[in-house]
Amino acid sequence: MHSSLQIVWKNRYTNDRLNDCLVSVDGTDFQKPFQSRKFRSHKFKFGSGLRYEVALCILTGWLVWINGPYEPGIWNDISIFRNALRSMLGTGERVEADDGYRGDSPVFVRCPSSIGEHDPTRESMQALVRRRHETVNKRFKQWKILKDVFRGDITRHGLAFRVVSIVTQLAIENGEPLFSVDYEDPDFDNYYFKDEVKDDNDNGF
Repeated sequence: MHSSLQIVWKNRYTNDRLNDCLVSVDGTDFQKPFQSRKFRSHKFKFGSGLRYEVALCILTGWLVWINGPYEPGIWNDISIFRNALRSMLGTGERVEADDGYRGDSPVFVRCPSSIGEHDPTRESMQALVRRRHETVNKRFKQWKILKDVFRGDITRHGLAFRVVSIVTQLAIENGEPLFSVDYEDPDFDNYYFKDEVKDDNDNGF
């Protein structure tokens, strides 16, 4: 679950402009000693890892949600999103993400291949949001405990990740902000897609 110390879900409303998308979402993997296939991560040439979900407020760049760990071999990004964060969204709220989440677009996700939303004038804005998200992953991996293969008790990896995440958020708030993004998304009426998405969700992940 997400931390309630400094990483607060409701902070996504800070500087709210009534956009549909308030946060960007992505998964990030960290190496662990080799184990069973369910821990395999393609990001480590199919070595073992643990996967976490991270959400940033688009308008502030603050960390507002972390979730995990999950086994990368059986949990992809969209299944993790459906497992918890999707149910936390407000009515009509969506997230900005990459095409790994396109199975939940356009109702819950705005991604490059979202149906009926291709707008060349906004492509660079969306790409900037996703690129900024990657800078947070790089900040996590400035810490040796997350950059290198984790050699400690694997049950404590989640604690290590949360501590690093909180310190990262404190730094963002106190003099080391991420670069800003002037983000504004168009209104989106998801009425015509609700029944279709409901049918898809009946099939599970």
